[in-house]
Amino acid sequence: MNQLLHLPSTFFVGCNYWASHAGTAMWSDWNPGQVDLDLRRLSEAGIEVIRVFPLWPDFQPIENMYAGEGEHFGYRFGEERLPDTEAGKAGMSVEMMARFQAFTDIAKKYDIKLIVGLVTGWMSGRLFVPPALRGKAILTDPDAIRWQVRFVQYFVKQMKHNESIIAWDLGNECNVMGKVDSQEEAYVWTASIANAIKAKDATRPLISGMHSLQPKGKWTMQDQGELTDILTTHPYPFWTTYMDFDPLTSMRPTIHATMESLLYAQIGEKPCFAEEMGTMGPMVCGEEVAAAFARTSMISQWAHGLPGLLWWCANDQTKLNHAPYDWVACEGELGLMTEEGRMKPALQEMGRLKKVIQAMPFENLPARRVEAVCILNTTQDHWATAIGAFLLAKQAGFDLDFRFEDQPLPDANFYMLPCVTGVFGVAKQRWEQLLTKVRDGATLYMSSNNGYMLNFAELTGLTVQNRRRRASDAVAYLQGDSGDIPLTIPSTFKLDFRNDRAEVLAAEADGNPVLTKATYGKGTVYFCALPVELAMSQQPGVSYNPEQFPYWKMYETISLASRNARVLHINEPHIGITEHPTNLNTTIAVLINYSEEDKEVSLELKAGWHVEESLYGQSSQDVKGTLNVHVAANDAVIVTLSNN
Repeated sequence: MNQLLHLPSTFFVGCNYWASHAGTAMWSDWNPGQVDLDLRRLSEAGIEVIRVFPLWPDFQPIENMYAGEGEHFGYRFGEERLPDTEAGKAGMSVEMMARFQAFTDIAKKYDIKLIVGLVTGWMSGRLFVPPALRGKAILTDPDAIRWQVRFVQYFVKQMKHNESIIAWDLGNECNVMGKVDSQEEAYVWTASIANAIKAKDATRPLISGMHSLQPKGKWTMQDQGELTDILTTHPYPFWTTYMDFDPLTSMRPTIHATMESLLYAQIGEKPCFAEEMGTMGPMVCGEEVAAAFARTSMISQWAHGLPGLLWWCANDQTKLNHAPYDWVACEGELGLMTEEGRMKPALQEMGRLKKVIQAMPFENLPARRVEAVCILNTTQDHWATAIGAFLLAKQAGFDLDFRFEDQPLPDANFYMLPCVTGVFGVAKQRWEQLLTKVRDGATLYMSSNNGYMLNFAELTGLTVQNRRRRASDAVAYLQGDSGDIPLTIPSTFKLDFRNDRAEVLAAEADGNPVLTKATYGKGTVYFCALPVELAMSQQPGVSYNPEQFPYWKMYETISLASRNARVLHINEPHIGITEHPTNLNTTIAVLINYSEEDKEVSLELKAGWHVEESLYGQSSQDVKGTLNVHVAANDAVIVTLSNN
């Protein structure tokens, strides 16, 4: 049982739905026979939940009336006065509500559960607004907000007794419906709609439905987490900054949904899942590549503790001649099925993996082992920094959680402060809390992107002697078992250091320290003078070619002590491992091949441990305790390890 949405599968699989014959016109061009066929096909393929959209102007078709000199003279349905009924006062169409009720009856017939995106004004490249509200600032105009509140209150009140509906959603990417000038305006709109929904139904979770949230800005993870129950990502590599740098079947795109959803959940402090995801159709990749992408991403999301995913979308929409389909070509071929009902390989893989996960000999995968807390800094490029840190940690063989610097520090043995940027540094109160943790025995890793840090010399054992703008990229030489490893890292400034007491782990050709280690109280401080995380995230090809760009070796160095608790150790950056302790003597390990090539790898097991059972994929163990694994391209191996 999935605890988040109370679905039967431990990891739910679903999609976003518009009827195959009509797309966004499905309510005005209502065809219950076609909807029945669509939902039967989805159910047979393993889809258990769909996100559906009562198109705003269809359900609230109010129009303005005007008198002389343009004086506003009320609202009507065309020429008809709004009836003196509950529906009329809300400006709602009784006919459309009846069609939605009929839709829920069809969903119930096939045991498909519904997430309802209430304020559906933005969809697939077009803004849909009731005639009376066209031209208004939808997110800030009082009249527009008043009618949205009436919409959601009436809709929720009428539909809340329907068992097929398992969650309300604010709407589809409502932060695209208009501009806001401040974080406060975004907060007020969200609170108005969220409170209106919860006033009529407090029994179901409320989903944010937003995308492109930030820890700092107008639409924030923290505000959405405060006002709603579940956060969502819409992680398309095609649209997301830095994500289309590598092929879809490589680590960066396939782990995208995982790391963005974890970022939202941990900074927004609410559960999160990928509510829309996909490849953006045949101009991006073939169907088999889309299936490989779906497989890798789905296994990754499950292995990192996320609850499920929804694909965009159910059906292709190539035959529609109305907007937005006649002006946005990329919206036509995004379905899991064609209009004729042919199931694409991505849907087949999602249905297959759902059965694999459900057949595991445990109800829920235990929480993964996490070694580090990664703290994001106010003035940096948060997304680029988070991407770089997550990818480097994954390639180096450990896991991290995210926090923003305005959140309380959790207890941990290893803290990371990557790419400190600008003159503000870290707020002093939080900085002193962090230093106390280190003095008491924790490890701290910091890297600099031309950032300021208090107590720098005391912390690092380095004293800054001079500063200058670089004429070219920096080249650092990292000490390795087989000699120095050259790393070319873009950086704007060079700091010249005097080494007072630091151990130098990497340096430039002139001996200037780049990566150092020093003691601080009972703890340890690693310092990197270059923004290696930005080098990882902001350059095409680096995560795709870790042998050519072995930045991850720096993370391997700084995490050496933190990784000692791991049962498995690996030297293959294309394979990501999550460990899930079930008790002191048993651990489940998920090994994911984030590449498009089969991998034959040998993993070293901790002394006394052995493979108890292979749950998925191929593995064997030799007498010396080495785990030999064949991980198919864009697939995984899952094993139970024991020290009994």
